[in-house]
Amino acid sequence: MYPSAAAWLTQYAQSQRIDEYSSTVQDLTAESRHDAIQDAVAYNSALINGTSVVAAGENKPLAETDADSDYVQLLHADDTGLMARIKIPSIALDLPIYHGTSDETLKEGVGHLEGTALPIGGESTHSVLTGHRGLADAELFTNLDKVVVGDTFTIEVFGEVLTYQVTDTKVVEPEQTETLYPQRGADLVTLVTCTPLGINTHRILVTGERILPTPIQDMDAAGQRPDIPGFPYWALGLAGAIVVAGAYVVYSARRHPPAR
Repeated sequence: MYPSAAAWLTQYAQSQRIDEYSSTVQDLTAESRHDAIQDAVAYNSALINGTSVVAAGENKPLAETDADSDYVQLLHADDTGLMARIKIPSIALDLPIYHGTSDETLKEGVGHLEGTALPIGGESTHSVLTGHRGLADAELFTNLDKVVVGDTFTIEVFGEVLTYQVTDTKVVEPEQTETLYPQRGADLVTLVTCTPLGINTHRILVTGERILPTPIQDMDAAGQRPDIPGFPYWALGLAGAIVVAGAYVVYSARRHPPAR
């Protein structure tokens, strides 16, 4: 009951942020969007190994150094830190992507693992996006284990639309980061979350490779407001029924006290 209502409220808030992000990006000039993408291209080109040594899915808070501040300013649409949007049709997921993977960030949406390529596509790039699983008040990557090879996901970033087809899924230990490194000539994105639920000793890795050209249906759907399921009014009805039942039990107990 609680998780359903709480998750709906979280999803609604996420949809609002995505909608605001899309409007902000659309209001930018074409030149501003182009410059933002080119700055991100320069960042990706400057990555030596293509990924940091942070274990897959490990939370890495944003530092307060000048270098990290430069990172935060890349793909900077507004002060929320939202840089892009990811849609996974097979599990009906539509989430904001933020800079970094701090606990605070991962409660709001998907986090980009700093030190990996920014999610703008490009040859020999490998972006890593992480998300929580099994939270009571948010769906996030809870159903990532249901994504299979052949499924697709789409990233919308500063007017660009990038679609990836899942080529590999696996479960690894947190320290196994070898598969997160870039591959020459490939355009990859890996989605990461913890498993098993509530234990979190391993990581689920879902890797997709870019589809070119981007499917027309994904281009047409770009910028649209996220679909939000109807509010779970059944939860309110169930809560009301529980209250009524409890009141009846109390009333009956008072009216018919046990014999002594």
